[in-house]
Amino acid sequence: MENKDDVVQGNESMPEDKNVDTNTELEDEDARKEENFEQLFESSLNNTLQRGEVVKGTVIQVTPNYIMVDVGYKSEGQVSIEEFLDENGEVTVNIGDEVHVLVEKRENQDGFMVLSKDKADKLKIWTDISRIYNEDDVIEGEIVSRIKGGLSVDIGINAFLPGSQIDLRPVRDFEELIGKRFEFKILKFNRRQGNIVLSRRAILEKERESLRKKTLENLEEGAIVEGFVKNITDYGVFIDLGGIDGLLHITDLSWGRVNHPKDICSMGDQMTVKVLKFDRENERVSLGLKQTTPDPWTDAVEKYPIGSKVTGKVVSLTDYGAFVRLEEGVEGLVHVSEMSWTQKIRYPSKVLAVGDEILTMVLDIDTSKKRISLGMKQVEPNPWDIVKEKYPPGTRIEGIVKNVTDFGIFVGVEEGVDGLVHISDVSWKQKIKNPSELYQKGQTVEVVVLNVDQENERFSLGIKQLEADPWDNISEKYHLGQVISGIVTNIRDFGIFVELEEGIEGLVHVSEIGKEKVKHPGDFTQVGEKISAAIINIVKKERKIGLSIKDLDEVTEKADIKRFLNNHESAVSNLGELLKEELEQKTERET
Repeated sequence: MENKDDVVQGNESMPEDKNVDTNTELEDEDARKEENFEQLFESSLNNTLQRGEVVKGTVIQVTPNYIMVDVGYKSEGQVSIEEFLDENGEVTVNIGDEVHVLVEKRENQDGFMVLSKDKADKLKIWTDISRIYNEDDVIEGEIVSRIKGGLSVDIGINAFLPGSQIDLRPVRDFEELIGKRFEFKILKFNRRQGNIVLSRRAILEKERESLRKKTLENLEEGAIVEGFVKNITDYGVFIDLGGIDGLLHITDLSWGRVNHPKDICSMGDQMTVKVLKFDRENERVSLGLKQTTPDPWTDAVEKYPIGSKVTGKVVSLTDYGAFVRLEEGVEGLVHVSEMSWTQKIRYPSKVLAVGDEILTMVLDIDTSKKRISLGMKQVEPNPWDIVKEKYPPGTRIEGIVKNVTDFGIFVGVEEGVDGLVHISDVSWKQKIKNPSELYQKGQTVEVVVLNVDQENERFSLGIKQLEADPWDNISEKYHLGQVISGIVTNIRDFGIFVELEEGIEGLVHVSEIGKEKVKHPGDFTQVGEKISAAIINIVKKERKIGLSIKDLDEVTEKADIKRFLNNHESAVSNLGELLKEELEQKTERET
């Protein structure tokens, strides 16, 4: 399983070494040398000192530049003090300490042997590497840097850890591993070229396989198991149960709503879950987190009886209402129509925000569908109950004009309660095209309560009702046959409207204008002119008075005769008696 990432030299990436795969003779030769290296290492300590041999010595002096070591030779040996300094520049050996060193020169110009501790250490490391590789053992090391294709690991000398061999799954952030120590397998090495390739994945795979077998033996449906979050997706979470992964679907994370699994857990979290389904043959496991706790809807009816007041947190807003969490897994809906007695709320976001704590009343509950209907306005008294009791029809009150429309004016009566004065209830006498001609916002007005419709939340008010209706005594002022004079206020195709007095109008139908047919009433008169007409019809219920011009003379004559007869009733009676006597006498004479 070789690739371009499997060959490094030192801390830097190396070009691909073709000799690793093609020159088998050199590899065999290196292998033979490595097999005998440990024996040569031990035997070199007892033979005559030769250049390149490793010997054991004792520190006998520490100078500013050298560590003096006695290796049992005719002269003492020198090791550069830099090879014994730690990261802080402190000397790490004392007089009397035993150390292994490599003979570089048996004698220099000063008569001392030239020794090296670092080179001795490296020789020993290569011996250990050969042994660990042959015995299929592990070696510990520290990840020190990131290089092309993987990581550099310090195992005494620098080795290469390919990116594909770091973990069981791809690692996204190499930087977070720098400075950490792990155990590794040695995949291959070449002492002559100084190349060592490591693998951490091989160790993890072996551990995983062992765990998998053990997990499969104990896994069964209904079992409560523990695992670690291995991966998070939009649809769920993969849990490592120990060598085998299980899927925790998003719908099984919580009894309540979950927007995304990452809101519930994070990578690496330890979780206790329940095995919902287990396909042993295909090694597929379905897990549940919410199933480890009782379903909160089981006793929801007892917890949230209809009419009870409950506090919850707003978790979601829609155009039609707000969802309120009463407890984990139990949410209720406050419909927009249940938010206020007086306000016409179109958008819940205007009065609520996600995270708000609100008091509500349970209006209805359906555990089979897991639905609870809540109300906000129900926790406060219904102002319409107060209005109906406080303002019976006929009550006179003052209010502020809140709004003026084409069809009427809205008057504030109570906090959040407005009454409507319809345009038809503004005046008995004036014809009003738009209420804004008389009223404006903020103006104080006196009104009369006409009706309170509590069910439909409507409050009807009137202004003209502050005065008596001129039609109430219409029969006392006007009678059939009466000739009146009035001002023309309007001319329509069907007739002429004549104002008899303020608030009282009569209609001269086109058929009552003249004895001859009139094509258009406007040909006869104009608005503003004063005309006379006779009353031919009065319908008080419909507030109508019929007038006639064509029969004005006839009506006048009949009215005069009637008045004459009424005034001279006794004279007429005597005249009749005289005529009767004269007639009787004439009859007798003729006989």
